[in-house]
Amino acid sequence: MQPQLLADVGDIRRFADRNRFASWNGTAPLDASSGDQKRHRLSRAGNQRINRALHIMAVVQLRNRTEGRAYFDTKKAAGKTSMEAMRALKRRLSNVVYARMHADQQRRQAADPGGHSGTTLQSSVTDLTPDIGPSDKPLPGPATTQPEPALRAVS
Repeated sequence: MQPQLLADVGDIRRFADRNRFASWNGTAPLDASSGDQKRHRLSRAGNQRINRALHIMAVVQLRNRTEGRAYFDTKKAAGKTSMEAMRALKRRLSNVVYARMHADQQRRQAADPGGHSGTTLQSSVTDLTPDIGPSDKPLPGPATTQPEPALRAVS
């Protein structure tokens, strides 16, 4: 996941659901209907950096044979214009990003003490008196203060 997404979103729990997240990032469709013509457009409001990241993700999806490309082609076959199909793809990617970030947050909350999976109460991270491993023990004997002479190349 792009670092920009993580930095701008921060804590995903601040969004009640994926619809609020989509509204914040500008991928929630706005009604642009007129008379009998029913259509939607993307919001120009919202976090434009995240919207741009989602747009780049959508363009990359369209370049290759991916689920995103199949979704786009399905929308086009259903009579949507390219722009409407792109809007739908960006919204779908927004939902995917929300779901992934939400799952990651759930996994972090369910992690053992210390915040990392596999950490136990007996680990040196959470224990009051950490165990000293072999790499932390001092070397036997006095340390030498004289540097060893450099080897000379024989010609």
